[in-house]
Amino acid sequence: MSKTAFIFPGQGAQKAGMGKDFYEHSETAAEIFDMASELLNIDMKELCFEENDLLDQTEYTQAALVTTCLAMAAVLEERGLKPDVSAGLSLGEYCAIVAAGGMSAADAVTTVRKRGILMQNAVPGGEGSMAAVLGLGADVIEKVLSGIEGAGIANYNCPGQIVITGLKDSVEKAAEALKEAGAKRVLPLNVSGPFHSPFLSEAGRELGKVLEGVELKSLNIPYVTNVTAEYVKDIGSTKELLEKQVASSVRWQQSVENMIADGVDTFVEVGPGKTLAGFMRKIDKSVKVYNVGTWEDVDKVVSELC
Repeated sequence: MSKTAFIFPGQGAQKAGMGKDFYEHSETAAEIFDMASELLNIDMKELCFEENDLLDQTEYTQAALVTTCLAMAAVLEERGLKPDVSAGLSLGEYCAIVAAGGMSAADAVTTVRKRGILMQNAVPGGEGSMAAVLGLGADVIEKVLSGIEGAGIANYNCPGQIVITGLKDSVEKAAEALKEAGAKRVLPLNVSGPFHSPFLSEAGRELGKVLEGVELKSLNIPYVTNVTAEYVKDIGSTKELLEKQVASSVRWQQSVENMIADGVDTFVEVGPGKTLAGFMRKIDKSVKVYNVGTWEDVDKVVSELC
């Protein structure tokens, strides 16, 4: 039996203009953007639809991207396309939990707004960094990093692409060592901190306090957590996992592999860009991957899958 997963991108997928066509064509999508604007006292239309300097700042990015992806997912569900499981890369996990029925869209938007502020302020600017390592296996990278204090793996994205994180000097030292070990390229990322590293542990603890006030609901479908790459079927573990997630490695490749092993053969990337689709081609070319990032995509995907 065929199974479908909704997958949601993380920070870095945002771009000016995202979601504008959904706002213009769908009352359901417009309500989500308007709700986020009211809850956060931010003009979400201006933030997401127009060129501006705030969209790439973590404290704004996270709320903007989650709002956009939730609006897109709501339209798909309204049109009758429902997933059997959901997953999201880092920030995208909040959308996955909403899609699974475990959190309201309003709570997701307000929580990630606070998450973004906590993550942006966790480490003084310029002290932390991240870099994408291309063309080197995880086992080799893990071995190299084991000898470099202050650097670790942030994301297991797909075969041949792993992101490292940590203190700026440590990441630069690791980059040189990884090139010597055979990496094709090590590309510094334009981020404001060492995300998914132990240096974000305090931000995670503070996020845990925020999550104490969030009401979670029983899941309608399972979602996959970044922390362990395992299915979550009981909402009782969600707050602890979201707290850990900030400072833990994102096990995206392993998450996808577990979904495929469970019979998922169709993945719908919901959100701007095609980052996750690119990863999917390197993880397993045999599965079907669709993108819903524009209003035009909706009819095409719904007609094919419903």
